Amino acid sequence: MRIFDHYKITFVALMACMVFMVSCGDDFLEVEPTGQLAESTLANKAGIEGLLIGAYATLNGEFGNRFEGPNRWVTGGILGGDANKGTDPGDYSTINPIQRYEINPTNGDINNLWRGRYEGISRCNYVLRLLPAAEDITEAEATRIAAEARMLRAHFYFDLKIQFNSIPYIDETLDYGLGIEEVPNSPDIWDKIEADFQFAFDNLPETQAQIGRVNKWAAGAYLGKTYLFQEKWSQAKSMFDQVIANGVTPSGDKYALLDDFAQIYNAENDNHAEAVFAVQSANNTGSTANANYFDDLNYPYNTGSDGPGNCCGFNQPSFSLVNSFRVDANGLPLLDGSYNTAANEVKHDYGLATSDSFEEDNGPLDPRLDHSVGRRGIPYLDWIEHPGNDWIRNQAYAGPFSPKKYIYYRTQENSFTDGSSWTRGYAIMNFTIIRYADVLLMAAEAEAELGNLDQALEYVNMVRERAANEEHWVKEYDGSGNAANYSIGLYTSADFDTQDKALERIYFERKLELNNEGHRFFDLVRWGMANEELNAYLDWEAQYLTTMFGGANYTDTYKWLPIPQTQIDIHPEGVLTQNPGY
Repeated sequence: MRIFDHYKITFVALMACMVFMVSCGDDFLEVEPTGQLAESTLANKAGIEGLLIGAYATLNGEFGNRFEGPNRWVTGGILGGDANKGTDPGDYSTINPIQRYEINPTNGDINNLWRGRYEGISRCNYVLRLLPAAEDITEAEATRIAAEARMLRAHFYFDLKIQFNSIPYIDETLDYGLGIEEVPNSPDIWDKIEADFQFAFDNLPETQAQIGRVNKWAAGAYLGKTYLFQEKWSQAKSMFDQVIANGVTPSGDKYALLDDFAQIYNAENDNHAEAVFAVQSANNTGSTANANYFDDLNYPYNTGSDGPGNCCGFNQPSFSLVNSFRVDANGLPLLDGSYNTAANEVKHDYGLATSDSFEEDNGPLDPRLDHSVGRRGIPYLDWIEHPGNDWIRNQAYAGPFSPKKYIYYRTQENSFTDGSSWTRGYAIMNFTIIRYADVLLMAAEAEAELGNLDQALEYVNMVRERAANEEHWVKEYDGSGNAANYSIGLYTSADFDTQDKALERIYFERKLELNNEGHRFFDLVRWGMANEELNAYLDWEAQYLTTMFGGANYTDTYKWLPIPQTQIDIHPEGVLTQNPGY
């Protein structure tokens, strides 16, 4: 069901009465829509559980538009400078103005994002509205179902809040024709999001028989994140303390960092100890919507049988992101921004054909680079060495790099992929909305803001220590050793002896660890760093990618997406107000 659209059904019925001059009474309003189950049929345990599964289904998007996916590859990654749109100027051209910070309220992708999130909210509300009428559900079962629905609803509202800021809040007490179209948008909904996550935390079980369901600790981590986005540092710390000390996955595994960074994104390792809140995927179900359809464009281009997907070259990591992995002699990042200089830039094959000679970079690099980015001459999972321009659709427009996270392996073709559609690129690894490394870095931020610098240092070094496990660095196919000159060091107390220094390092660690996982833009906005960081990114990229970025400029107007004009138009005049600057 689409949020805000369904009062049109009544309008159509009224028009039919007028056209045929039939005397219409109010009883026509009580006719159940064709093909829709009556609420009385659904008000039982089987019906309610089915509705709840329908709410879970909207986590990976419902309308077939890739903006609705949970990975926010455009609004979190591309807008945050992690990646460029990629591919070619004419392909999916509606993203072009978005990546240049020239977003227009009439953009259909933004409207689909809005509709997809409210579809999820609508389904959660339907569960909560029907739940009291189900007589065959025990009190304990009803509490658990309500907690799951409220957890999911809070997730959808959180996502809308950080992207649009000012949104209408609809709960289970409202329905179509009962005032839903009169609800105005407002930025003041954090308390309602908190309340849902708190209820979920208080009432969800620690473990679930079906491990794809949310549990108590996922709700706790998300509640801590909600506090963090409001700068409620003490509340955030308290919640993260509990999650770190006691948190377990729905299957009962204690939260932990995986030894091997690459295994976070491997379908064969789904629902691992680092997965706090993950969207489940499946193949060969009769619908590729159950696989990661939202990622189907984000594979290297024209790989043939030598690489995954064979389409389409979107979401190409940026020059600035790749350069960020340059480290100093101690294996520490270049926090002064000097990674974006000619002396420190990571060598790439820009302007070269694959057959041209190319000297691989031999300077020190954080090993997470080659788990995150496909670059020429480096093994690309178990496929081949990334061949450079052969796998890039338009290097002059999008740069020389390919995404590498959430990509399937050669050995997983047709077993961990769904090849029933137009592309081989429907993979089925779960997408992790919150993972344990994210929790540790959020906890470090809260600790630093409260002045607990030693604890912040410990959490950051836990993340870096995992990355420093040389056993799991990318290796050459011939067994000759590491694929590049990897180096990563730990921070010392001297690096965290002031709050400003600690926060600077935490912010950069989030960039390195969580790159292209949909976080970067929202982090920059909440830190108040978007203007400085994104314009520096644009300046650097524009020297290579003039067609994409020439003349582009970020202003704080774009820290929120515009309220879709379609939504403003279908409401009564004046109900929804546009975000400032649009």
